[in-house]
Amino acid sequence: MSSVNVQQTALSRARRAWLRRVWRRIGLVFGYGLIVIGVPFTLLPGHVGIIPLIVGLIIVLRGSRLARRRFIGLQRRHPRWIFPIRRLLRREPEVFPVAWQQVLRAERILPKRWRVARALRRRFFGRGHGRMSA
Repeated sequence: MSSVNVQQTALSRARRAWLRRVWRRIGLVFGYGLIVIGVPFTLLPGHVGIIPLIVGLIIVLRGSRLARRRFIGLQRRHPRWIFPIRRLLRREPEVFPVAWQQVLRAERILPKRWRVARALRRRFFGRGHGRMSA
């Protein structure tokens, strides 16, 4: 192997490493952008922003150790808020159970006479489909 080939392979390795870092940073910026877009729309009725929020979290958590550490810290401090997001980040997410739990959680804000989700569940599935059924 000549010295020219060795220099070219070293340059191509350095170039590939540089490109990898650049693409990683572009991905992180894109992921953070999706999170910024998703958070306010998630708070709206219908939770429209949950998809960009989850996709942004996946991109950022795969590419940044610091973000992973902060996410774990948030998970330990606020497990009730982070657990639904963690369920959606799994390989095979449980979308409908998470959505149902969020409907029930959001319904607690409403006055009792406006709450319909629990009554609909009981009408269609009977009384045995609740938290205490075994």
